[in-house]
Amino acid sequence: MRILFASLILLALTACGPRVSPEQKAKAVEAFATVEKVFQHPRCSNCHIPGDAPLQFDAQTPHQMGVVRGPEGKGAPGLPCATCHAEANPPASYGPHAPPGAPHWSLPPPDHKMAWIGLPSAQLCAMIKDKKSNGDRDFAALLKHVSEDKLVLWGWNPGNGRLPVPVPHDQFVAAFKLWADAGGPCPE
Repeated sequence: MRILFASLILLALTACGPRVSPEQKAKAVEAFATVEKVFQHPRCSNCHIPGDAPLQFDAQTPHQMGVVRGPEGKGAPGLPCATCHAEANPPASYGPHAPPGAPHWSLPPPDHKMAWIGLPSAQLCAMIKDKKSNGDRDFAALLKHVSEDKLVLWGWNPGNGRLPVPVPHDQFVAAFKLWADAGGPCPE
């Protein structure tokens, strides 16, 4: 009876997860390399920081003006990100160093910083999937975030004098979806 019960439990658990062939897993891990390339690019990693001071520019220098994350990720009280960062990029006529803009300009909140600068692939992969550190997002919510969020999309249209993320957005989303649909296997 115990063997039957254990077999039924194992069968139920197996049925709940995605069925991924070794080939699908290999393709998903390969797709994650594209995801990693995007996440590690300064357009993303400048705000996904381990400390509380964001970085700026491709050189990832500490943000000027003593800017910090703040209690909600929107800057310090009295100096919110929106003080300088508008809802859209300024016109090119403002010059190459004008603060860029996008809706809800902010850093991740302190309770789930999603800091991944310099993380090895396997750790980055695990962090992205970890609901405790990613804002309680499942794969569907993560996919929506990377494909629709206006602040994320800013990385592909960063304004005058800034290089966009080097992977076209549609290719990034396709790679993210392939990886997520396979259950998010991590590189070893």
